[in-house]
Amino acid sequence: MGGLLKVVLLIGIAVLIFLTAVWFAVTQPVLPVRAQNEPSPAVKPARLEGHIRMLSETLFPRDWRHPENLDRVAAYIRKEFEQANGMVSEQEYKLCGNTYRNVMALFGPETKERIVVGAHYDAAGELPGADDNASGVAGLIELAYLLGRSKSLPMRVELVAFTLEEPLVLGGPGTFRTPYGGSARHAALLKEQGVPVRIMFSLEMIGFFRDAENSQSFPLSVMKFFYPARGNWIAVVGKLDQGLAVRRVKKAMRAASPLPVYSFNAPKSVEGIDWSDHSNYWKAGYTAVMVTNTALNRNTNYHTAQDTAETLDYDRMAMVVQSVYGAVLAFSQ
Repeated sequence: MGGLLKVVLLIGIAVLIFLTAVWFAVTQPVLPVRAQNEPSPAVKPARLEGHIRMLSETLFPRDWRHPENLDRVAAYIRKEFEQANGMVSEQEYKLCGNTYRNVMALFGPETKERIVVGAHYDAAGELPGADDNASGVAGLIELAYLLGRSKSLPMRVELVAFTLEEPLVLGGPGTFRTPYGGSARHAALLKEQGVPVRIMFSLEMIGFFRDAENSQSFPLSVMKFFYPARGNWIAVVGKLDQGLAVRRVKKAMRAASPLPVYSFNAPKSVEGIDWSDHSNYWKAGYTAVMVTNTALNRNTNYHTAQDTAETLDYDRMAMVVQSVYGAVLAFSQ
């Protein structure tokens, strides 16, 4: 009987060690982080709302079937990047007989290695796409102003507004899993030029937050034991083998603003892990993470006409941008 108890005890310890290892690998826990001595500059929520209303209302629609509107969006982003003192260029390419373009802006000194931050500016079909993904683009624009005012940026940072991340036909395959999306074109260009990328941040839906109990859902039911049930936090998502990078991003973001930050590392087979432009940088061999409010796992307006500017939380969204700026600075050291 004593031998049986010993076996049961050993099995229990082994299971506990296994579950602890899984928890650590998936959630990448970090110790409480003190605020930086020089906190990230505050971002004005009203500016973010202005960008989102411009993209989701004035420049509507933003899908692949309206290349003339996408050109207007690109021109708007270019103007903002230039006003932020970025060195701006465009990457044009042809698809389905139309011309599409990524808009890029460089900040900081010219260095061999660089950090890339991107967000797609197209929307899924003739939908407003306020959270998906005008929020990411608005964040990218305000990040440009923070970088443009920085006096101590030690390395090159490239901001990229991507085109054609969304499906060419709503409900069909997304171009982000093909060589035809804007982020795939940009990642391939960096690879061809031999540019080392220290890390890539993809801003994918960063404007929707809720404080109600059970306002957060998950692709795997077991995740509810590891993450808050209220959708009032931002997530950093990475591959299973990029735990160190994800932990470092989370730590830097937590230090830069009071917004709660959680992380999730998992195989690409888990739903949502590769649902944005960062996946194309993985394919190119670069380290990349997605910063997101978890999309359809929180925002029930995802890919509907209800994804409008009125539904977003601009105060928390401003903290996301502030946090990402802190992470960019941390990785540039």
